[in-house]
Amino acid sequence: MRTTERAPLRYPTAGRSDRMRALAYYGSGRIRWEERPFPAVAAPTDAVVRITATTLCGTDLHILRGDVPGVEPGRVLGHEGVGVVVQTGQAVRGLKTGDSVLISCISACALCSNCRRGMPSHCESGGGWILGHRIDGTQAEYVRIPYADTSLHRIPLGAPDGDLALLSDIFPTAFECGVTCGQVKPGDVVAIVGAGPIGLACVLTAQLFSPAKLIVVDTDAHRLSASLALGADAAYLASAGDAASRIMSSTRGRGVDVAIEAVGSPETFRLCQDILAPGGALANVGVHAKPVELRLERLWSRNVRITTRWVDTTSIPMLLDAATTGRLVVGRLITHRFRLDQILDAYETFEAAAARKAIKVLLHAGERPR
Repeated sequence: MRTTERAPLRYPTAGRSDRMRALAYYGSGRIRWEERPFPAVAAPTDAVVRITATTLCGTDLHILRGDVPGVEPGRVLGHEGVGVVVQTGQAVRGLKTGDSVLISCISACALCSNCRRGMPSHCESGGGWILGHRIDGTQAEYVRIPYADTSLHRIPLGAPDGDLALLSDIFPTAFECGVTCGQVKPGDVVAIVGAGPIGLACVLTAQLFSPAKLIVVDTDAHRLSASLALGADAAYLASAGDAASRIMSSTRGRGVDVAIEAVGSPETFRLCQDILAPGGALANVGVHAKPVELRLERLWSRNVRITTRWVDTTSIPMLLDAATTGRLVVGRLITHRFRLDQILDAYETFEAAAARKAIKVLLHAGERPR
């Protein structure tokens, strides 16, 4: 069972800049909201950001369960957020103190061969997924961001910057690993298997390409209802056991042009294979902990594509434009809001997502959000 340790909140003031509060991991099932040293610029390309909003990710729950052994005890968790720049290194050119910024979950040096190939998730210079993993993350009052010029994105004045924290990870992941890899295009029939935060972000971002039909499959009736409210055309309960036959019937036996796997289980991966039309694409987004069956005896002659990808967040500028102009309303996925100092309550809510009907949980610094 998870244990938590609470400490009284004391936000830093103008005259007290050496200490802050942060959510730290201390081994399987143990997190603590505690006082920590204020982060400082450690390299010329660094910036320090005061967090104004952050959120919780399913990856944080995997860490909390002890599933990510690379995370050391004492690590501040979190890799998503928005905030205000309070300090920059001497080599930072594109940002200044006072800028409102979106933090990418992927840190990019922009110079190594993988970054130049558009794969900063595999940055060879100490970037990639490091926040809340190999260095202290964003579930804190302040965070140090390496490679600030290429890992932070300025937020336009007047934008709803708190909700934009969802553009740090889940929306780029859904868009890049699901919609882009699946090559969704106008007129396509798209099935999204899994209606968690990533799957629902796929529902929203797939609509940017005007598919003919969006089908969602999940085991949770509430999340299926949420998918319909977000624009899905049909929603099927996977637990009924006939999702594949219903999808094939609804497409007159043809199948779907794009199947997006957003769960990471052998069962959902097989379902995606079973419903693919000739020439279709299976875009795997889910994180798999077990081997899956690849049914090549059926697929070898059907001209299908199967893709895998780790999010690179190269789509953030486009998604940020879509969100700030109202084309993409990312805040529709937020079901629960807390103050930053209520983060232990937020974790309890997110861990009990099905019972609490939680999709995304947002934490704001300062007063309790409405």
